[in-house]
Formats: sequence, C-alpha cells, structure tokens
Amino acid sequence: MGDDEATPQETYAALQSNGVALFDVREPWENEQESIQGAVLIPLGELADRVGEIPDDRDVYVHCRSGGRSGRAVAFLREHGRPRARNVGGGIEAWKEAGLPVNQ
Repeated sequence: MGDDEATPQETYAALQSNGVALFDVREPWENEQESIQGAVLIPLGELADRVGEIPDDRDVYVHCRSGGRSGRAVAFLREHGRPRARNVGGGIEAWKEAGLPVNQ
C-alpha cells in the first residue's frame, strides 16, 4: 500500500492513539445500516462543498464501503491541501473482515 492508503488495522490503531480524524464518504442510508465509531459522515457528493470540515493539520482517514469512493475522496483532498489524507483500503467491508468493531 502506498502512503495514501492504510489497512483497516493501521487505521484502527491510529484511531486508538487519538489526534486523527475518520470520515465516511458513503451515503446516509449506508451509514445508518452500519458505521465505524467516531467516523464523521460527509457523503462523497458533498465533499467539495464541505472540504473546510476536513482538518489539514493531522492525519485524516477516509472510508466507504469497499474503498473506491474513499480513494476518489483522498485524491480530491490531497489536491485541496490535505496531504495527510489516507484511504482505508477495502473500506468498511475489509474493516469487518478484519474483525474490527462496527455500530449496527
């Protein structure tokens, strides 16, 4: 994985150490079905309008269902002054496969 992608396990460990932010770029209905504790929902279609909500002074992790939308979101964020944005590889599906907790 490149420096723009993190495994679910790396992301979980980073979240435990605090000081990082996690964003969910799925749709609200997907987030209502299951979510990762502490993730802030900003649907991909709203990201351009809400980029100001993404911190530029710390590590930012972005997830979706399987990694596609979050990959696009990370590319966008890196182009817009968020060089520490990282994609959670495999999204919430890989997160669950790794046995990490989700809210349902």
